[in-house]
Amino acid sequence: MKRICVFCGSSMGYQRVYKQAAENLGELLAKNDIGLVYGGANVGLMKVLANATMQNGGEAIGVMPQLLIDKEVAHNGLKQMHVVQSMAERKAMMVELSDAFIALPGGFGTLDELSEILTFNQLRISDKPLGLLNVAGYFDSLLRFLDHGVSEGFVREEHRSNIIVSFDCKSLLQKLKRYEPVGMGKWIEEIKSEG
Repeated sequence: MKRICVFCGSSMGYQRVYKQAAENLGELLAKNDIGLVYGGANVGLMKVLANATMQNGGEAIGVMPQLLIDKEVAHNGLKQMHVVQSMAERKAMMVELSDAFIALPGGFGTLDELSEILTFNQLRISDKPLGLLNVAGYFDSLLRFLDHGVSEGFVREEHRSNIIVSFDCKSLLQKLKRYEPVGMGKWIEEIKSEG
């Protein structure tokens, strides 16, 4: 595992524990010689994460659309910044550059990014693992929603189980390294037969 893409907020959130988690994760990535791929911003948890990675000798790679660079939110301290034309191109490049994904607390952008990876895994477009760093139970409501999707027949149990969750970044990293993708052949056959 050479690089992990981290999705997280461009805000800090109200609790100090969110900032601490971003700092801890950045330090952990650097100490394990794992490069960071992220949205390239110099604000919020994104900035904290990138700075912690670089301050501990790690690699931080940004991917940012020109429209956000024009708004002056780009991190100027990165050695590598990939400039793209759209948010869709940004996500595609993040997938290409990364071996795994972690979501820290964040807002709509974070939700969009992790949803895309979940969908890619479900459809076997990508077999790269996705972990949620569930800081202070931030993702509890989302996980309950996914459990509800399973109970109502809209999310398959194996797809729900494919999401790696931990409250601790060291434990999450170990789980990501041990990840085995869920087999999808039977699921695809069942959809064809239902149609």
